[in-house]
Amino acid sequence: MKTFVLGGGCFWCLDAVYRKTKGVSSVVSGYTGGHDPNPNYHSLSSGTTGHAEVVAVTFDEDVIPAAVILDMFFALHDPTTLNRQGYDVGTQYRSSFFYETTEEKILFEEAIERNQALWSHPIVTEVSQLSTFHVADDVHQDYYAKYPEQGYCQVIINPKLAKARKYFSAWLA
Repeated sequence: MKTFVLGGGCFWCLDAVYRKTKGVSSVVSGYTGGHDPNPNYHSLSSGTTGHAEVVAVTFDEDVIPAAVILDMFFALHDPTTLNRQGYDVGTQYRSSFFYETTEEKILFEEAIERNQALWSHPIVTEVSQLSTFHVADDVHQDYYAKYPEQGYCQVIINPKLAKARKYFSAWLA
């Protein structure tokens, strides 16, 4: 099993898609990359902790290649906008990869190079060493499944799920 820590704006969006991805055994929403020793959703929302909203995606490479997990990431958000995804604005919504090993760093950098051809503007996805991963409160785990009728889910997450189905249907359960 392999785990990638990825930030693509609001963690609810990535969580919703990766939970439906074959070979993914776990998705945990959380925060990393900042200086506050005890961040929470409220403090993170202030934009002062330095953390990014992220998901830790654990998957079986015998079922789904790491490259597919990373290519899905680039399809699920706009990696060319700095510190912003749609209406979510601030460093906490930055496009980001957090690596634990040199091998992961290389995979992340290769994914950026591979996906740049799909975007007319430069990809600004940050590649940083993983620091402490802080698990978000239970309400943020599997948010889409818990609140599918909520406005954010209808307006923001549903189109991302549709896009994932369009481009990655072979990998979705």
